[in-house]
Amino acid sequence: MLIKQNSSSGVIMYQNKPMNVKRTFGTILTILGIVGLIYTGWGVMQHSGQTTNLIVVGVIGIIFFVSGIGLVKNTKDES
Repeated sequence: MLIKQNSSSGVIMYQNKPMNVKRTFGTILTILGIVGLIYTGWGVMQHSGQTTNLIVVGVIGIIFFVSGIGLVKNTKDES
């Protein structure tokens, strides 16, 4: 929040700068997608875990990663 005071009239004006929620959410989705993909890759390399579990985590990781990158890429910077 930015506070400005008009010196001539003594009026205090508040100006809200909106948080860029889409960009923040896109960053969170991207990080979660990366974590899911790393977990899947680690599980495949170690031959640990069930195949179905690794496939589900990998697909969700890909979806999160692509969605997050899309949100960050297509959101205008409003600052």
